[in-house]
Amino acid sequence: MAFPPDACSLIVKYVADSKPTLVSLCTVSKQFHAAAERALYNTLQLKGHDLTISVCRLLARTPRLSSLVVALSVYDQDDESDDASVAESDPSSVYWEALAGALNSTTRLRFLSFYFSSGQPETAWVLDGCTFQLRTFHCDLVWDEHLQSFLATQSRLSDLYLADYQSLAITPTISSSSFLPRLSVLECTFSEAAVALVPDRPVCRLKTCFTHSKLEDKRTELDILVASLRQSKKRLRSLDIADSSYDASFSLELLRRVTDDSALCSELRYIGTLVLPVVGQQRLEFYACLMRLPQLRCIEVDVSEWDPSPTHPAALRALTLELRLYCPSVTSVVFVYDFERHVVKMDGHLAVYDDNAAADNIWREV
Repeated sequence: MAFPPDACSLIVKYVADSKPTLVSLCTVSKQFHAAAERALYNTLQLKGHDLTISVCRLLARTPRLSSLVVALSVYDQDDESDDASVAESDPSSVYWEALAGALNSTTRLRFLSFYFSSGQPETAWVLDGCTFQLRTFHCDLVWDEHLQSFLATQSRLSDLYLADYQSLAITPTISSSSFLPRLSVLECTFSEAAVALVPDRPVCRLKTCFTHSKLEDKRTELDILVASLRQSKKRLRSLDIADSSYDASFSLELLRRVTDDSALCSELRYIGTLVLPVVGQQRLEFYACLMRLPQLRCIEVDVSEWDPSPTHPAALRALTLELRLYCPSVTSVVFVYDFERHVVKMDGHLAVYDDNAAADNIWREV
């Protein structure tokens, strides 16, 4: 007796996290084969040289399967591989040709991620000729003409991570209104990318870092970045700016620049990473700026210079409650001490230390 289609789908959904089980279901019946195959190829994570080549070649020669792929993540090596095997599995021309063939076949792809331990020069050509329209793109490829030309075709892309950026004088230019018209979430390791991509686009969540380390150069960089943020089509909701060396005085300058501009601070839900001053007067100035952020929900502060370190849960809870005296809208605080994050969340009127909180993506969610 044949199962109803809804029953097959429910069973497949229940075991969707187990690839071996999905493979087994493909052999049960034609009904299960169709449902299990869709789940099996919907989301693919390719790790390692040989596996990636094998799966990519299968997708390239089997349009029926490649049309099922919606999300694809590609890693340059296995997570558990040792140094010797990494050396043997460096991506080769065969690897990139196989990947290019798969990408040209996955016409329904919506989520694409490249995770590489180092930039891969002159490899963005694998995106040439792709017809899919992405929603999310995590890109560890080196920025070049091929990558820029590919992005120019992505009219629906809203969430972009760029590991590399350089200004290129080619057509179509980044300044064109048709270049990434729906971009709203941008994460980039170079502030120059933010300066180029934020204006005239609906970017409301930005994570980047300062390129310069000298104070005067950083001030200039901040001026340019703030001017670009003012040109976004949407009010800023999240701003996360990393720095090679965190300084309380410069953090206060940055906070003043943001809170002095109503266009930047009126809708801001998240801001970081700022140094929480130790000195009382400077800390009061810091809190005074936070009082201008009526929508703030989360703040990330660095306390690495504090002595003794305030990493005990009781100390972190006390600092959270102190901060909320001046900014009661805050519901969570991320404390950074020597690059380790500690999260305190409000539960009613109680500040609760959260061991299991995933701090890396809070700026995307508030």
